[in-house]
Amino acid sequence: MDTGASTDGGTGGGTGGGSTVGKGTALSAHQLIGLLVDAGGFHSWDEPTTTLTPASNSSPTSKSSPPSSPTSAPTSAPLTSAPADPGYRASLDRARRRTGLDEAVLTGLGLVDGRPVALIASEFGFLGGSIGVATAERITRAVERATAERLPLLALPVSGGTRMQEGSAAFLCMLRITAAVQAHRAAGLPYLTYLRNPTMGGVFASWGTLGQLVFAEPGARLGFLGPRVYEQLRGVELPADVQLAETLAGRGLVDAVVPPQELRELLRRTLAVLGTTPPPYRGATPSAPSGPARSDHPVEPPAPHPDAWDSVRRTRRPDRPGTRELLRRTAEELVLLDAPGGREGALVRALAVLGGRPVLVVGQQRRTPEHERPFTAADLRAVRHTARLAEQLGLPLVTVVDTAGAELSARAELDGIAVEIAHCLTTLLALRTPVLAVLLGQGSGGGALALLPADRVLAAEHAWLAPLPPEGASAIVHRDGAHAPELARAQGIGAHDLARVGLVDEVVPELPDAAEEPEAFCARLGAALAAALGELSATGETDRLAARALRHRRLGDLR
Repeated sequence: MDTGASTDGGTGGGTGGGSTVGKGTALSAHQLIGLLVDAGGFHSWDEPTTTLTPASNSSPTSKSSPPSSPTSAPTSAPLTSAPADPGYRASLDRARRRTGLDEAVLTGLGLVDGRPVALIASEFGFLGGSIGVATAERITRAVERATAERLPLLALPVSGGTRMQEGSAAFLCMLRITAAVQAHRAAGLPYLTYLRNPTMGGVFASWGTLGQLVFAEPGARLGFLGPRVYEQLRGVELPADVQLAETLAGRGLVDAVVPPQELRELLRRTLAVLGTTPPPYRGATPSAPSGPARSDHPVEPPAPHPDAWDSVRRTRRPDRPGTRELLRRTAEELVLLDAPGGREGALVRALAVLGGRPVLVVGQQRRTPEHERPFTAADLRAVRHTARLAEQLGLPLVTVVDTAGAELSARAELDGIAVEIAHCLTTLLALRTPVLAVLLGQGSGGGALALLPADRVLAAEHAWLAPLPPEGASAIVHRDGAHAPELARAQGIGAHDLARVGLVDEVVPELPDAAEEPEAFCARLGAALAAALGELSATGETDRLAARALRHRRLGDLR
């Protein structure tokens, strides 16, 4: 199985068995690194491949290197054997002459806007970027060094997969690389990947897609099994768009599709968020709450509680601020990530700095009653993925609720929409990082409830939560929709009602409606977010999780 795109007649064949259908830019490793790092800001870590053998074969008392320790990169001993196959040796020689490289990967330290980043960049011109034993050892050593030096790591794979000339030995090295990546992630360090055209086979199915954030080149072919092999094995062609980066992004498998020329700025902003040092908490000493919490920022004097049906109607205004507008107006730094359905979908995912604190945000984005975005099972899976990412990175998770409800269709039932809601609830309840929920507008049914398990809940004054939209409740109780206003008032769905039963900790005023004062409203909500994040971040994990358990044990009880 060859890549079908190798510049050496396929001799660098990989497990992916890819093709040239993708539309990447075909930049060399050096060219791509040059686009990313500051001028003169790359320092190679690479040793000649004749030294790249596993650390277990090394002598720990070598005079040329100090004894290994848990925080030092491994040492290595010289590789004395050369490939026995003369054809393979000739292919390696040609690849070295053509690219000026000794292997299919470059590693080193780069500076991006002055921030140090460990880099691993594949070279497709070297046997299709395929991974042999020496290639894998170079990658592994770079990952281990990044971990030892506490560096964020960016991998830039482009590869047909495992190098076929080295067989199972090379194939098994995917486990070696993956183990090193897992240790890097377990150390709480960022691991980012940028998938280039093509990234296939074992690379795609291991370290290429293990990034906490996975970016991709536009038009790149990304997949497990290449179309040539698929057709040979199945007797039919693989649809051309199945393995495109844009298709995978639309299904929530890629976090952003970005051209190489824009990758530096995306990387700069991502590292800026992840590298933000939160300010010290200056409020009162936090403690486990026994009732609704209040932030320490100034609030407007109390006003009569709004009519529930009037609030329902106000939250359906098309000009009411949504999740995207809230983030644009309140975030000091913002990196929008792809979500199922793209910009037309019902979900917003982002890395952001709110109140000086780095957070992950996952929120619902509504449109208008006539063009609502259904909240799907794929969206719920993306919520859980984002929550797990927050835990891996040690960041607070902010959820934003604003939905007319989960998708109602035969497809949704078959996709397991109810099961995904259940899994979303358990994921957020068990999350070890702080969770702050914002009830921004509509809160209809299980699609809204799925994002509400949290340590604190803020609510816009006209926001509401109900098992069904009032019209749906009216249809069940009265067999018509005419009683919707009556049921909205009777069911206790408004923000102040929700505070009385223990869900909402703070109601953020609307004066009189967020749609009529979007800037001022977002500023008030942003201040409340910052105060709540500060308090949650200052609370120890054990106390916070105990308070969360007690909070949810009491939900629904009148206060």
